[in-house]
Amino acid sequence: MNDIDDTTPPPGTLETERLLLRPPLPEDVPAIFEACQDPEIQRWTVVPSPYRREDAEFYVHKLAVDGWAGARNPVWCVFEKATGTLVGTQGLSHRGPGRAEIGYWATAASRGRGFTLEAVRAVCRWGFAERGLRRIEWTAYVGNEPSRALALKAGFTMEGVLRSYGEQRGEFHDVWMASLLAGEQERA
Repeated sequence: MNDIDDTTPPPGTLETERLLLRPPLPEDVPAIFEACQDPEIQRWTVVPSPYRREDAEFYVHKLAVDGWAGARNPVWCVFEKATGTLVGTQGLSHRGPGRAEIGYWATAASRGRGFTLEAVRAVCRWGFAERGLRRIEWTAYVGNEPSRALALKAGFTMEGVLRSYGEQRGEFHDVWMASLLAGEQERA
């Protein structure tokens, strides 16, 4: 469990009614490492498998730092405000002028509580308002029904299947594609 203190939040911090989203910090490594032991996270994302502590350290110290440099590929750790517990991560990956792809995972204990939907909406609002995005894309390996249901609930429009599109540990998978355009989020 991470304590959320009352100091000035780092740049890029977002808040919702129940959540605090902020760039990963060194003290988040143990919680990220523990969360990524979940076979479902390893099954549906590109995190390494097996997931080692060094992978969590690389995520925090290299990927997150580089991602926030120029805010081209920002990532957030998502915490429940009431407990300070890590409930997931979110990221926006630059995909070209005016567009980015959202990615996320949720801890096993936090699934089904609406945290990821709340965080996705916050990250999309930030992307449209702060980055001036016109389009946010979502992809998931075909079969990841929980992620698809969440994207639809967040207002994304399904666009189809991209065959042999997503690489995961050297294998290519069919991927669902959906998008959310600037101005559409208010309808979700």
